[in-house]
Amino acid sequence: MAPPEVFSLSQQTPVTCHAFNADRTQVAVSLNSNEVLIYQREGNDWKHIDTLTEHDKQVTSIDWAPKSNRIVTSAQDRNAYVWQQTPDPQTGHVVWKPTLVLLRINRAATYVRWSPNEDKFAVASGARAIAICSFDPEGDWWVSRLLKKPIRSTVLSIDWHPNNVLLAAGSADMKARVFSAYIKDVDKRPAPTVWGEKLPFNTICGEYASPSGGWVHDVAFSPSGDVLAFVSHDSSITVVYPGGPAVYTIKMTILPLVTLTWTTEESIVAAGHDCQPLVFSGNQGGWELVGGLDDPQSNKASGGARSGFGASPVGRLNSAAFNTFRNAAERGISNVPGSPTSASSTESELFTVHQNTITSVRPYDGAPGNVTKISTSGVDGKLVIWDANAVTPISATGLAGKLGKLQLR
Repeated sequence: MAPPEVFSLSQQTPVTCHAFNADRTQVAVSLNSNEVLIYQREGNDWKHIDTLTEHDKQVTSIDWAPKSNRIVTSAQDRNAYVWQQTPDPQTGHVVWKPTLVLLRINRAATYVRWSPNEDKFAVASGARAIAICSFDPEGDWWVSRLLKKPIRSTVLSIDWHPNNVLLAAGSADMKARVFSAYIKDVDKRPAPTVWGEKLPFNTICGEYASPSGGWVHDVAFSPSGDVLAFVSHDSSITVVYPGGPAVYTIKMTILPLVTLTWTTEESIVAAGHDCQPLVFSGNQGGWELVGGLDDPQSNKASGGARSGFGASPVGRLNSAAFNTFRNAAERGISNVPGSPTSASSTESELFTVHQNTITSVRPYDGAPGNVTKISTSGVDGKLVIWDANAVTPISATGLAGKLGKLQLR
């Protein structure tokens, strides 16, 4: 079992989002700022080679088109830009040139993704709308049409169906929805799918509520597009089979998941506040948590024999500060700052590779339906590449319950 490749892009700053180019030699990241940094792979390290500086406020999402080599970015300044490499007329050097996108939104842009054909992209926003953007050659800019109804709150995530027309969206109104983003002058008439046949723009093809009322952090279509998965803030993951129809929900006892991706038609990798990627497996007969890509017990055995950490549960914090709080709450014992106990306290550390929330998980290697490696980035400033097949079994009682419930709709 090959260990994950761990790269520390920042010691103090979170990695908000990341996106690789087609051959994985370069990566674009946002370090919780208004800039997009581009790194190039050099051996076992990443070297900063370029900075994209057009946004005024924090960049919220990045996507790098593998075929056209264009980067699209969104930010809290309510703007999105499409970046393309062009020769500088004065120096002759190839530079990234931004193209304006007319989003027509009055709140922050929260998430952006290219469509599979790369002829349009979608931008989620806090304006209770999703901008579907296509290129206008006459104006030399990207124009948008808005998906609005029946969204009632900020859209937090989006994902394209393989047919280039359907779009899934998760929002803070506790709903995951599937829309038609068909644009007459751009798209060919799509073939019938399990989501419907007639698909004019803004058609609602499906609407699914979070099991316990948590906002939907992320959504993703399966490689075939016939299944939808989403994770919610109520510590649940839901898998929807519209052709069944069946909805499977796995309710867990861990901290909420915030991001997910499909590796095969019957396997999902999801991660979030619990700081480790979890693997779920199943089909139309049922779904369950089967393991994780991280191995906290191995990390604990190899380098975790530190004072105060011996009895730590998997992936859980057990620091001196927490013990001090627990002693004060349960026993009425309080350590005065400057005392020997305080001076000898060690720094908090998890037995997982990521030391804080994982903000993004994306396919890294392999084809859709057969992803062999995935990449994750997190609040701890790390970028990690995992072997998607190196699954460490996890006891269902240790981290999460098995299949929660089956709903028929």
